[in-house]
Amino acid sequence: MSFAPQPQHAAPRSPIRGPALPFGLAVTAVGILLSLAGAPIADAGRDELAMPQPLVVQDVPAVEVGATTAADPCSEPSVIEAITAADDDAIIAGFGGAESFRAAVIAGNAPCVALADPAHVWVVVNKARPLAPIDFAPGSLADIPLQMTTSSGQARADVASAAGEMADAAAAEGAGRIGANNGYRSYDLQVATHASHVRSSGQAHADASSARAGHSEHQTGLAIDLVACDSRCGAIESFGATAQGEWIAANAWEYGFIVRYEQVGSGITGYKPEPWHLRYLGRDLAAAYHHGGYHTLEEFFGLPAAPDYAH
Repeated sequence: MSFAPQPQHAAPRSPIRGPALPFGLAVTAVGILLSLAGAPIADAGRDELAMPQPLVVQDVPAVEVGATTAADPCSEPSVIEAITAADDDAIIAGFGGAESFRAAVIAGNAPCVALADPAHVWVVVNKARPLAPIDFAPGSLADIPLQMTTSSGQARADVASAAGEMADAAAAEGAGRIGANNGYRSYDLQVATHASHVRSSGQAHADASSARAGHSEHQTGLAIDLVACDSRCGAIESFGATAQGEWIAANAWEYGFIVRYEQVGSGITGYKPEPWHLRYLGRDLAAAYHHGGYHTLEEFFGLPAAPDYAH
């Protein structure tokens, strides 16, 4: 599948300069222009030449230059400060917003942003991009404030908080109760999870429905599998057809989540559609993803398709 070329930001044009006039002719020309404009001409007999005041052009709007026009947006003071504070939202804001951030990353103009770094919300992990280190674990985890159907009930603190807010909004809008099947899974747990799929369905089916350890978004702490909980919680496989699933598909982006594996992107991700699998990007990037009409993170960040493992 080919990717549409991403728009590039053109560099500001330098003003066109003609051949330089000798100083004497230049002064004479300035004097003629000022005379025609009604401005006084300096007395030629004075020891020092009175230089004319610069002409002021009215009604020309100022041009605001964003961080992404710099040779290295990562050298912007606001970005440096945000990196020091490990504040992903502030880093994105320092680039001029999510779309400018995305464009800078795609253009190779953001050396301080590594899409392979699992400590950040913009990490991309797939069948061709394993976690580094392979047994990565988030620095801190919090309980997901939803009814759980497995013991994997934690996620990164920002993810857990956003999931709770999202579930409350869905209930308030009449979509029903949302629970979760699981959140963070360690490397070792992912080894066991994938192996169980292989035993029950074979390697090919397992690789289309479960990530191998070290390649799982659940291992980052940024992913949650949802279930619909009315009188009781259903299975994840039935989530997409529920009122909760429909609400999530339309509204999850407002809370910083995307549906990571859609039918339209299966050829890129190598996974069957999973309307229950949400991936946290933060509100700014999720909004840019939604409004841009993207269906995979690979497209969003201009990365190659990754439908298969290298080995």
